[in-house]
Amino acid sequence: MKICSECHGDMLEKTAQTPEGINYNYFKCVKCGEEIVDMKQLHNMAEKYRTIKKYHVKLSKWGLSIGLRIPKEIVKKCHLKDNEEVAIISENGIIKVIPS
Repeated sequence: MKICSECHGDMLEKTAQTPEGINYNYFKCVKCGEEIVDMKQLHNMAEKYRTIKKYHVKLSKWGLSIGLRIPKEIVKKCHLKDNEEVAIISENGIIKVIPS
């Protein structure tokens, strides 16, 4: 159990998620509400952000729609195939592409 550096109260471990969908653990003081993330968690999150931000693509107009090219590395990693149907979900300003 961790002890709060502000009020010396007990801190409970909790789980949260960034807007990009990255899960992480943090500690929250039951007495004063102070929240902290340990260095290991910060390094893990930074590595995941580097992976997420690695791919930058440009949107292109295709008829009345906008098209997005998926980089080859992601196609391989997600086992996507040409002419495969995918589901697209828009959630809180984030677009998720899910193989069907």
